[in-house]
Amino acid sequence: MDRTISRYRWLIVALSAVAAAPAFAAEPSIRYRTVEIDGLDIFYREAGPKDAPTVLLLHGFPTSSHMFRDLIPRLAEKYHVVAPDYPGYGYSSAPSVDAFDYTFDNLAQVVTKFIERVGIERYSLYLMDYGAPIGYRIAAAAPERVDSLIVQNGNAYEEGLDNAFWEPVKKYWADRTDANGDALRGVLTIDATKWQYTHGVRNVESISPDTWDHVQPLLDRPGNQEIQLAMFYSYGSNPPLYPAWQEYLRKHQPPTLIVWGKNDAIFPDAGAYPYKRDLKDLEFHLFDTGHFALEEDGAEIGRLMRDFLDRKVSH
Repeated sequence: MDRTISRYRWLIVALSAVAAAPAFAAEPSIRYRTVEIDGLDIFYREAGPKDAPTVLLLHGFPTSSHMFRDLIPRLAEKYHVVAPDYPGYGYSSAPSVDAFDYTFDNLAQVVTKFIERVGIERYSLYLMDYGAPIGYRIAAAAPERVDSLIVQNGNAYEEGLDNAFWEPVKKYWADRTDANGDALRGVLTIDATKWQYTHGVRNVESISPDTWDHVQPLLDRPGNQEIQLAMFYSYGSNPPLYPAWQEYLRKHQPPTLIVWGKNDAIFPDAGAYPYKRDLKDLEFHLFDTGHFALEEDGAEIGRLMRDFLDRKVSH
């Protein structure tokens, strides 16, 4: 009898311990969707409640919304998070250069139509690499819809282009010859892609090969190098717009969070500091990492973003 009672006591204690244990919150699920914009299939990742403030994540070169795969769940518990792939990138349509005009103006128009198509009224913009010139075109055209900016190695100042990486690109802007274009094809190789992810990081072993193994097969698709050369050339349309984007910042003063990998050889931190000239409500953070700062410091960047959005964006 005593032995039976003892067994029940142990069972009660065990069940009580289970009941008292903290429940693990389910990670917000990501939906993988596609919408048609002007005959193009635009792939996007979406998570979080649709009635929450929206964070629109705009990716860089040569990646896609894949670069936000870990950031999205960190934000989606409280925010509506949307990350599209541009035409020519990720899982979106990639028509040939003969069938689609690959310029930053055109990609910004596609993203603007995407915003309308999925029903986003207001948003905070995450601007990274190519996402910066695309996002600044969108923000300057409709400043009343922008709640805040999060800038991660996204350039809007001449100081950010004064480095060796841009010398052959600028040569291509000045003279769009086959020879100058061919000189840039090395940027599209697997070695260059790995370099973008690993240069300047603290610990190469912390960078997942899932990054370049996702990107490189897409870069290697037939005709994709021509797409990327068209985008390299079109990047020359961005610096003339820098004064207008800087005026947008000065006039509208969007609350802005800088989270910048300071060891980036493409967009070095020289391009981060000038934001201090034009923005009053600026929170400034440099990370000891490279171009794709989310790969090494995504947890801390996600924490800073949640704190920033909680304070700056009304619910």
